[in-house]
Amino acid sequence: MVPRLQEKYEKEVIPALMEKFGYKNIMEVPKLDKIVVNMGVGEAKDNPKVLESAMSDLQLITGQKPILTRAKKSIANFKIRENMPIGCKVTLRKDRMFEFADKLINVALPRVRDFRGVSDKSFDGRGNYSLGIKEQLIFPEIEYDKIDKVRGMDIIFVTTAKTDEEARELLRFLGMPFAQ
Repeated sequence: MVPRLQEKYEKEVIPALMEKFGYKNIMEVPKLDKIVVNMGVGEAKDNPKVLESAMSDLQLITGQKPILTRAKKSIANFKIRENMPIGCKVTLRKDRMFEFADKLINVALPRVRDFRGVSDKSFDGRGNYSLGIKEQLIFPEIEYDKIDKVRGMDIIFVTTAKTDEEARELLRFLGMPFAQ
């Protein structure tokens, strides 16, 4: 089964982007490469069980087993040593990526309180977009009674676009609700 967003990309987004930017070849059209969902868990340095619950939440949300992220270097002020587990992340590609993007855009983001759209300034200059979410409760898989702590996450959309403008249009055509 092909996810709805992937179908929309192939039938509507590609022709619209080709017309807008004047691409001659279909291979020039920017596409969504991967989505990385990262959850930093700072309190894992004191309590390793917190990291397990964060990983189970992330697995419920994305449908894929997360990997542990470790500290790259020691930071005395944060009481972190090198190689200490401090978070988890998931890299989604192909069908799972489109399913997650569809769920995020159509189900989760509208559930955010006082939602007026996501910032269109969070591009990195190379066509990638990052989005921060303050609580995992906006996803329908998470049951309010079963969570131990409200955690946020970073979601990064990695595209093959060369400029921020191309990436912005790609995400806008996919349905990303940018603030006006």
